[in-house]
Amino acid sequence: MTAMKRPVPATPAGRNETDLAEIRVAYRRYAGVRTRVLEVGPTTVVDTEPGRGSRRKRTAIAAKPATPRLVLFHGYCDSADTWRPVLEELGAAGIPAIAVDLPGFGEADALRPGTMLPQLDTFAAAVIKEQAVLGSVVLAGNSLGGTTSLRAAQNATLPIAGVVSIAAPGFVDSWLIRTVARYPIPLRLYSSLPLPVPGFVVRTVAEQLIPRFLYANAAKAEAVHVKRFLDLFPDYRATTTLLEQARQLVEELAGAYQLETVKIPLLVVVCGKDKLVSAASGRQLHALVPHSRLMVREDWGHCPQLDDPIEIAELLSYFAAGVSRADKRPLVPAAKGTSRHDSAAG
Repeated sequence: MTAMKRPVPATPAGRNETDLAEIRVAYRRYAGVRTRVLEVGPTTVVDTEPGRGSRRKRTAIAAKPATPRLVLFHGYCDSADTWRPVLEELGAAGIPAIAVDLPGFGEADALRPGTMLPQLDTFAAAVIKEQAVLGSVVLAGNSLGGTTSLRAAQNATLPIAGVVSIAAPGFVDSWLIRTVARYPIPLRLYSSLPLPVPGFVVRTVAEQLIPRFLYANAAKAEAVHVKRFLDLFPDYRATTTLLEQARQLVEELAGAYQLETVKIPLLVVVCGKDKLVSAASGRQLHALVPHSRLMVREDWGHCPQLDDPIEIAELLSYFAAGVSRADKRPLVPAAKGTSRHDSAAG
């Protein structure tokens, strides 16, 4: 696997765009939260709320597949759609995977008042238990999704085979996250302006900032993904709500991790051009979990699933294949522009 540009529209396996897997969309309930699920791989029918109603959907499985199931969690102010290009690649390769809208984002039910991370924990646990009926589960999370995955890995009762954490915050963070956490006065001043900022101004500013924050190269940002984020900032009121929620989340991150309890395989992915979570944060996470493995990509931004979905799909495939072999360490492909560091343990 290399970091060079590939010919379009062919994929590394020689597939054309028309060969990419179709993504199925469904709506399910996990821990009482109705959400949207994007899925590739063998068709499955599941019962996520046993005992509710007379029309119960049951899971029918002949045998657990040898290939682990990938469960993908997105970041803050994002949705399952961020994983669509990766899901297409995984589906074409025959790897079962789902991505879900986390509570409070995308088309999922809103978060309840109170702390956010415990609500995400309960939701994630329900998703994991459902998918574990269908095969071994490997989690992959970006940003807040990385935090959610790490917190799930801390729960020894959950049937998780391995975790890939991509740009999880809460260790050594960027100037922006430090500002939100330590200096909330600018945010409060913004929300208390006597006259709301016009919606078109909010959207114009957001349109300029979003590609810079999420991509390694803002010029390569795809309009469809930028629009998803722009839709979150339709006006002044929505923006102030999101900023206040972000401040609360950063405060919760201070006590989010008990990493000494993580015993399963962990791959920490560090993105060199990440403007939201510094590379030092990923290195710190790797240091705190001695058996973890570290992969550094200097050419990726905060959302590498948008920068390079083909290589992210390959990375997840290799990792999932590795953790499915109990007697071998996870396989991590080296790539041009990649720095790979293996710990002595694990």
